[in-house]
Amino acid sequence: MGNFSYLWGMKNLTTRRTIRQYSDKEVSQELLNRLMTEASRTQTMGNLQLYSVVVTRSAEMKKKLAPAHFNQPMVTGAPVVLTICADFNRTSTWARCRKAEPGYDNFLSFINASIDALLFTQTLCNLMDEEGLGYCYLGTTVYQPQQIIDILQLPKLVMPVATLTVGWPAEQPPLSDRLPLESFVHEETYTDYLGKDIDTYYNNKEQLLENQQFVRENHKETLAQVFTDIRYTRKDNEAMSEELLRVLRRQGFLQPMQRIV
Repeated sequence: MGNFSYLWGMKNLTTRRTIRQYSDKEVSQELLNRLMTEASRTQTMGNLQLYSVVVTRSAEMKKKLAPAHFNQPMVTGAPVVLTICADFNRTSTWARCRKAEPGYDNFLSFINASIDALLFTQTLCNLMDEEGLGYCYLGTTVYQPQQIIDILQLPKLVMPVATLTVGWPAEQPPLSDRLPLESFVHEETYTDYLGKDIDTYYNNKEQLLENQQFVRENHKETLAQVFTDIRYTRKDNEAMSEELLRVLRRQGFLQPMQRIV
């Protein structure tokens, strides 16, 4: 495959593509460390930087991680896999070492740390775009988190929330579609959607040839049915929600339910 890396400064959010195939070119530790250092300047609650990043380069470790991400080939095919974690363990340890008693074993603390981690992740993605690096954001991270926790030996108060496969692009896929600005921006107060609004905002998405083919391949009547009946079903969402809550309890972010007398 050809080298599809962009020239420095030529890549930005308007041309961002999800890259799943990577060249054999190494992503140097120096470059990655510089980008992560720059990304650490992003917004953070209380200037606490409530995140940690586990960098995976070895083929053995990537192979172990792959099942947690439904064996998507880019996990083992990428030079680097980054697992970004919501982390209140480090801050809590700091507090105890400084004669302070932390109170971060709760759901709000998980939300705050998750926001910090995802802000860092997005900033890092933007910086990698500018360098010409390719990446794929894996939403599967929160589907089977216990596997990731066990493999990466994450202690309590550390929870994986995002994964990026990273490398130099070996493909240039087409840009994915996006809804128009007016479909998600509300002036002053939220204005609920009417059927005619949905017709307007989703028309281009539904008329794309690849999406129409997607509907036919899945033997459905509409694109929405593909998402509700096949890709993100109620059954799967409820099962993975229960697992997520169980793992949050194991990791110390949720206390066992108390019986109300």
